[in-house]
Amino acid sequence: GQGVDEPLSATGFRQADAAGLFLSNVKFTHVFSSDLLRAKQTAAGILGKNRFCKDLEIKYDARLRERKYGVAEGRPLADLKAMAKDAGEQCPSFTPSGGETLDEVRERARDFFEFLCQLAVELEQKEHGKPGAPGRSAGTSGEQFVFPWTNHCSEAEPSSEGGGSSTILDANILVVSHGAYMRNWIGYFVSDLNCTLPANLTKSQLSSVSPNTGVSHFIIKLENGNLLKPEITCVCLNQDSHL
Repeated sequence: GQGVDEPLSATGFRQADAAGLFLSNVKFTHVFSSDLLRAKQTAAGILGKNRFCKDLEIKYDARLRERKYGVAEGRPLADLKAMAKDAGEQCPSFTPSGGETLDEVRERARDFFEFLCQLAVELEQKEHGKPGAPGRSAGTSGEQFVFPWTNHCSEAEPSSEGGGSSTILDANILVVSHGAYMRNWIGYFVSDLNCTLPANLTKSQLSSVSPNTGVSHFIIKLENGNLLKPEITCVCLNQDSHL
């Protein structure tokens, strides 16, 4: 949750390093992280292994914090399940006293996602507003956006060859957050925004919590800067082949 702001364990640092090596050839334009210590350390570990972005500023945002679990924070998961059972409810929909509801978590995710979309639109407008400036899709090597996905890909993955318009992105954003929060965010993508999912993804995979440093990759298209109708494609979900 939010109330116990512990640092990463030794295993957590190793996982962050492994994720960093996995993503070392991806040139990010922006990095956002939860302002909780374990997420901050994970983001720093990932950037520390990156070939292009070691000095990129990490922006911390409270909207990316883990779900607040109230009286259950700092206690074993078994205690939370017992509280839910006593209340006649199921995890994860159960909200402990003082905790956030799933709707409240989703609202935080929606607010942050809309902020990211606005950021991308402003970047694109700024780029096109420069006199004589080529678009980002023109003449730039695709090397900077080499994604390491292997057998978890959908066909929507940008090609890393040729430097064509499918390769060059207005923004390539790394977001470091937490398991329960990300599950809610992905739920918002699927149920509210009709996100296209990989054909081989099962329902249980969609509802599961990501492993620590699991990587999910989404392509967001905002046609003509339309913030109201983002087109979202999930390339991979909770990939952990680097662990």
